[in-house]
Amino acid sequence: MRFTDILSLSDQPRGTLHRQLSHLVEEGLLEVDRDGRYLIGIRLLKLASRSWARNEFRAIAEPHLRRLQELTGETVHLGVLRGSEVIYLDKVEGRQSVRMYSQIGNASPAYCTGVGKAALSALDDAELAERIAGFEFRPYTEHTLRSAAELLADILDIRARGYAFDREEHESGICCVAAPIRSDGDHMLAGVSVTGPAYRVTSGKLQEWAPLVLAAADSIMTDMRNRMGPKR
Repeated sequence: MRFTDILSLSDQPRGTLHRQLSHLVEEGLLEVDRDGRYLIGIRLLKLASRSWARNEFRAIAEPHLRRLQELTGETVHLGVLRGSEVIYLDKVEGRQSVRMYSQIGNASPAYCTGVGKAALSALDDAELAERIAGFEFRPYTEHTLRSAAELLADILDIRARGYAFDREEHESGICCVAAPIRSDGDHMLAGVSVTGPAYRVTSGKLQEWAPLVLAAADSIMTDMRNRMGPKR
């Protein structure tokens, strides 16, 4: 964004805003390109990287994600539910890399991703209804769920079987199977998934992987209780 763009949104006096931006540039948190636009600085990216590295939940889950990737050969995701979105905390690439939207730090709609729907299934009925009421059902593909009724029906099925599917709902050609992860007291809801291209990952293969994904989620929750639970 240019200075004038930031000024129009910030409700700050011009001089005050200029000093604040100059200070952030001096500290390396922002940069200014040759066209006068402000960009995220290298130092801010370094701070973000350290934050990801220190994330205890991510560290606990990592060996289980790698084991799941070894068992399936496909890409494994770890995501946490935040409002109406799922934020990807970790990603272990499959043996045959496939271009897809998901990257660490990216956010995707919860209603059309396997990790998101798995996490939503762990909400109680009242909280689930509140979240669903806030969704805007944008059709990313021809397979995207388009209404609250469709999503609720899918989540009831997910609760019954214990795992979720994304059958090309967010990205054409991309499918996954996912399981929910709950912290004690449900302070954090997340999910783990195995994802691959539709031409290689059949419905039968997703069903075959479901027990592996459930086992990975269960192992992560066990380690969370042991390492993040109340200290005696």
